[in-house]
Amino acid sequence: MNTVSDNQQALDGLLKREWKMLIGGELVGSLSGETMATASPHDGRHLADVPLAGTDDVNRAVDAAKAAFPSWRDTPLVERAALVRIFADKLQERSQDLGLLDAADVGNPVTAMVGDVNIAAEMLRYQAGVAFEVKGSTLPSPNRNWLVTRREPYGVVGRIVAYNHPIMFAASKIGAPVVMGNTLVLKAPDQAPLSTLLLAEIVREVFPPGVVNLVTGTGAITGDALVKHPDVKRLSLVGSVETGRRVQAAAASVGVKQISLELGGKNPMIVCPDADIESVIQGAASGMNCHWCQGQSCGSITRLFLHEDIHDAVLEGLVTRLRSIQIGDPLDPTTQMGCLVSQQQYDKVAGYVQAGKDDGARLVTGGGRPRGAQYEDGFFVEPTVFADVNMGMRIAREEIFGPVLSVLKWRDLNSVIEQANGLSYGLTGAVWTNDIKTALTVAGELDAGYVWINGTGSHYLGAPFSGHRNSGTDSEEGIEELQSYTQLKTVSIAL
Repeated sequence: MNTVSDNQQALDGLLKREWKMLIGGELVGSLSGETMATASPHDGRHLADVPLAGTDDVNRAVDAAKAAFPSWRDTPLVERAALVRIFADKLQERSQDLGLLDAADVGNPVTAMVGDVNIAAEMLRYQAGVAFEVKGSTLPSPNRNWLVTRREPYGVVGRIVAYNHPIMFAASKIGAPVVMGNTLVLKAPDQAPLSTLLLAEIVREVFPPGVVNLVTGTGAITGDALVKHPDVKRLSLVGSVETGRRVQAAAASVGVKQISLELGGKNPMIVCPDADIESVIQGAASGMNCHWCQGQSCGSITRLFLHEDIHDAVLEGLVTRLRSIQIGDPLDPTTQMGCLVSQQQYDKVAGYVQAGKDDGARLVTGGGRPRGAQYEDGFFVEPTVFADVNMGMRIAREEIFGPVLSVLKWRDLNSVIEQANGLSYGLTGAVWTNDIKTALTVAGELDAGYVWINGTGSHYLGAPFSGHRNSGTDSEEGIEELQSYTQLKTVSIAL
């Protein structure tokens, strides 16, 4: 296992490069020469200056993708899939470098970020394989005609990814649109662009020029130009509800576009009195996603509904478990929890902690920066748990996007289901019980796109992940994602 010193030395070597975007198969800066800085959230160290793509840069990326589309569309599926598999292999060959960049850039533990690369590679291989199952149909006809459907690519696709898992999102989001014959312009996250720019070097080795284009910049400038480009008919976003609504409005201002959104959540975990207490403690701690991204995940469990019979036992055990998490330098392989991505996010989380106190919730553990000189310069927040929470409080109603859990006590099952569904979010949910009837009943009643029974957090290849209501549209991670990057055409053949 590498030491902190080993990782720091390797990171220093990686940072000694000129950071370039990928447009039309070439590594380029912005036309204006403008750059934006990225810094370590762990210690404030300046990491790099990356291109700030303006409207002209987005236009040339879309033009490159548009020029590459006819040839890529006509490339046999077996060849497109083979290139995606090669891409997955080369991605894993650079897993340590990519994981180091994400750990430095976003503050997540390096071990988890190397794991993110492996997850992305697995997803790419899955997409390359399941692409052959995206098919048309033969339909009954009222006469002797043949009616058939076929699935065709859109053309140029735009994707905008989030900062909490930069390389996992950037790499895995290439597979579905590209293997289905589209060309792509992908915008890296504002806060953590470095791994995407290293990814550009890998992409350039694998795909023909213009098939995949990677740009960096801000949401207000770069993202807006991509969303509003008239030649981008298909878009997807991983981000907040507010950003999703802005993307929908901006896209609609210039035309009709197909848009997939994976947005925020305020995800409930309902624990019944017959559930195993130790398993619940483990599941709740894991579901907070402290070990992976400091709670900065749309799928994190953030509302824990505990039946009154086991409330105190679970709460006590959960606090003990969370206090044992090793918080530290993201580059340290032994670190279990890193820091938040930015001062802005740190201030946001701190504001919600204060709101919880002001509203009368009981702070059980955490709520601030860990003690010690090693935490003074970074955006560290301890795992935080509030008890005596009710649904009138802000911490129970609004997405915090940090390691903050609200614990609510319940007695009546129908009432707790109503509370769980009482917000505009509907991303994930969980129910814990040993009674199969109760488990399936609650899972059926929860208005969420992904529900775990006696589990939290795990994703499985081929299982679609999607949100209900304000938490998103369409499904990803399954065959449905690949289908969504095709347009359905009906062909009537007169005999």
